[in-house]
This record gives sequence, structure tokens and C-alpha cells, in this order.
Amino acid sequence: MTTPALAPESSPRSSRRGGADGDYARLLRRISDAGLMNRRPVYYAVRLGLVGGAFAAGWAAFVLVGDSWWTLMVAAFMAVTCAQVALVMHDVAHRQVFRLRRPTEIVGRVVGNAGIGLAYGWWQDKHTRHHANPNHEELDPDVAPDVLIWSQRQARASRGLPRLIGRAQAFLFFPLLMLEGLNLHAAGVRALRNRSLKHRGLEGVLLIGHFAVYLAALFAVLPADKAFAFLAVHQALFGLYMGCVFAPNHKGMPTLTGDDRPDYLRRQVLTSRNVRGGVLTDFALGGLNYQIEHHLFPSMPTPNLRHAQVIVRDYCAEIGVPYHETGLISSYREALRHLHHVGAPLRTADRHPGAR
Repeated sequence: MTTPALAPESSPRSSRRGGADGDYARLLRRISDAGLMNRRPVYYAVRLGLVGGAFAAGWAAFVLVGDSWWTLMVAAFMAVTCAQVALVMHDVAHRQVFRLRRPTEIVGRVVGNAGIGLAYGWWQDKHTRHHANPNHEELDPDVAPDVLIWSQRQARASRGLPRLIGRAQAFLFFPLLMLEGLNLHAAGVRALRNRSLKHRGLEGVLLIGHFAVYLAALFAVLPADKAFAFLAVHQALFGLYMGCVFAPNHKGMPTLTGDDRPDYLRRQVLTSRNVRGGVLTDFALGGLNYQIEHHLFPSMPTPNLRHAQVIVRDYCAEIGVPYHETGLISSYREALRHLHHVGAPLRTADRHPGAR
């Protein structure tokens, strides 16, 4: 049975550290004894083959359909396919596929940079920091204030565009996701200016090469109007799909600030949300609907997460840690409710201009 999550603005405290540090070790032992940390090479061979085949088939269809408005259907298909490629890149980066760093980085850069135009090095650094401190307002880049704001504390400090959008961000959230694909591409390009980025030259060559080939293909096969329409549909739906995959995971769950860092198990469980569903949900969300288990065991192969869930949920009940799980639609409802709640200080300021 699902245990209700803490209120969005609440923050789990760092107390009970003495016994808490052993909680994760005991859970890990149960998971390991069940064989759930073992590799799944056949699964990933099939998955990489299917996703790679769909990616190739999509571009073949793009060429065969050619100068026709039916090409927008191909653009929609490619948006879904590219998101599935990104989910594969996610699993590769977590060392779920390969044990060694070298093949992991090679495949990650080929799939990410060259395949879909997402900078592997930039994304891996960002995602690693997110996993270490999920929903921590100062340490998790995924809840850093940008166009959207994630807590009332951020709302009160916001200026400019975030302050303007924050008033109605719950209503603008899904439309803004249609720009997320372009934002991901742009962030990767901006990261190339960072000299600390590993293999910056290779990252840049593969990334810029992807954009050059992608745009050349669009305008070689399609006239300008259809090329721009394909670009718009492909990138908008890609961003929307990616946002819909990642939004249920943490948005609307408790946020942390300052030195407020519970032990590892509680830090991961209390800030994460699972999404119930069957095979279709598992496929659509790439297994990230088991977000709690993924955060506790990032290198666990995706198909093992659903089996780990039974152990983790029971263990959390045993030690009294809230474990939050809901349906897909409810997860979006919770996230949007949180975004609307966050914007309350800005709407109050509109009604009372003198208030701060």
C-alpha cells in the first residue's frame, strides 16, 4: 500500500543518522542476494537492436516519403524513437549495459552526441549531481531555478522571466516542454565552452557533426517549408516526450536545502515517486517509473527494477520510511499542483504590489 508523501515544501531531516546508515546496507544485501544487481546482456542486446532498428527505419522512411506532408508523421515517429535512444543512453551512462568505462563512454557518445545531438559528457555530469542530491535546491541542477521555479523560496527570490512565468507555470508547463528538446541541444553546445569537460574536442566534433548532417538531410530531402515543419514537429514532440518521462520522477516531492541531507536511503526514497503501470508504462517511461529503485541502485539493469520494487517497498514499510507510488495521470496532477503552489507568492504579490 502506498504511503503518502511528505508535503512538497517540507524537508526530511538528517536525524537518526546512527542507525540509518546501516539501513541501506541491509537493503542492498537483500537485493544482491536476490540476484537483482546481475547484468542482463541478452535484454540489452535485444533492446539496443530494436531501438537502433527503429531509428534506422525512421530515417529510411523519411527519405522514402520525401516531399510530402506525410513526412510530419515520420517526424512524430522519430521524436518517440529519439527519446527511446536517449533512454538507452541513460542506461548506458549508469553502467547498466557495460561494466567497463571505455565501452560505456564510446557507446554513450556515439548514441548521444552523434545519434541524437545530446552531449553525453555534459549530461552525465549533470545527472550524476542529480543522483547524489535529488531535489536539493542548491546541489541538484534539475531543481535549480531557471525558466521554472521549484519552491516558494525560489519564487520569492526570482526575477525577470522566471518571475513572470512562475505565476502561471502550472498552466504553461506542458507547452514549455515542447522547447525542452532545443534546450537540451543548446545546453550541450554551451557546455563545450567549459574547459573542464572531458574529451571536449571529441564531444564537439560529434555534436556539431550531428547537427550538420541532420540539417543537411532535412533541406536536401525536403523543400524549406516542409523542412522547417519537420524540424518543429520533431523537436517539439521530442522535448514533450522527454519531459513527460522525467517530470513524474521528482517534481512535487519534498525538496532539501542547506545542510539538510538525510542518509542515502532516505535521501533517495523521500524525494522520488514511483509510477504504477504495466508493460506499456514500463516501455513508455523506459523503466524510470521505478524511480525509487533506480535511485537506490543506479547500476541495476532496468528489467530488474520491477522485481526490486517488491523488496524495497516492503523494506521501507518495515523501517518506517514513506514510499510514494501513484498512477501516471496522478503523478502529473501532483507535479502540476506543486508548481501552482510554488507560484502562490508571485500571485499574491500581483494582488498586493507592496507585499514582498
